Amino acid sequence: MTGSGAIVAFGAVPLAALICAALIVAIMPLLARYALARPNARSSHKIPTPQGAGIAVIAATLGVAAGAITLVASVPAIPLLLFGATILIAAVGTVDDIRPIPVLPRLLLQAIAVGAVLAALPADLQILPMAPLWIERAGLLVAALWFVNLVNFMDGLDWMTVSELVPITLALVALGVVGALPTDATLIAAALGGAILGFAPFNRPVARVFLGDVGSLPVGLLLGWCLLQLAGNGHLAAAVLLPLYYLADSTLTLVRRIAKREAFWEAHRTHFYQRATDNGFPVLGVVGRVFGLNLLLAALAGVSVAFGSAAIDAAMLLAGGAAVAFVLARFGRPRHQSPAQA
Repeated sequence: MTGSGAIVAFGAVPLAALICAALIVAIMPLLARYALARPNARSSHKIPTPQGAGIAVIAATLGVAAGAITLVASVPAIPLLLFGATILIAAVGTVDDIRPIPVLPRLLLQAIAVGAVLAALPADLQILPMAPLWIERAGLLVAALWFVNLVNFMDGLDWMTVSELVPITLALVALGVVGALPTDATLIAAALGGAILGFAPFNRPVARVFLGDVGSLPVGLLLGWCLLQLAGNGHLAAAVLLPLYYLADSTLTLVRRIAKREAFWEAHRTHFYQRATDNGFPVLGVVGRVFGLNLLLAALAGVSVAFGSAAIDAAMLLAGGAAVAFVLARFGRPRHQSPAQA
């Protein structure tokens, strides 16, 4: 990325934060009136709380990203299909926040949006050249659909999305500045990270407002697309390391629920971060550990990109996996144990 591009990328962060915060203040009365999230089996909150701040997050992200891409590119190439798919998934999330949509129609609409984005990828963008392209794209469809939903599943605690998205997006910006990520993905990551920072004061425990599905689902699409661009640029290990905590917590929880023959599609409180609060960890203790873990994963991803060898990639993945396993194991045990229990 050029020097001017780096300046625009770093400038996009505070601009998106300010726009997002202003939009949240403006729409808060409407959210309080029409989009209250009432406590359910999945909730960590005890009283009805407005949701839907994702409207501001997505609006600020897309607006700032489009402007930044226009400024930087000699021939602006705004990924309009990605932006359109993001708006579609946000619209589905908006309806679901107000009046829940059945699982199958919701997944179908999400699959249409994700599939359209993947269909528009260049034919020469392949992460695993040894695999037939159609097999890789089919696998990407399933993986992307899962990633969109797991970001939503993990958005169940105040500041949880902030503790995940801020380190990842700022790491993506840093990687883009050194040329490891395409310019458009770098600018989208910068705008998304800034918008999440603008949302953070309102979601600080105890939260005054939640993202809602209107925010968490399209955030998952945008973040997944940026990570796909990183992997397609030859940095698969880094693209796995950055969201590794989210991937591990949500996937292991899903596998465990399926193994127990539970209705895994229904709301629940069995993710590791949710079990941590049930085990006596304060909310800030949980999100603080996740934030610190994500800083470590970002550093490991940076080392992977800097050295770019199979051996280094394997070592960083092992180190990241060990760190994630340690945090998950700690979340799964009571915070205070007697010597006999430890």
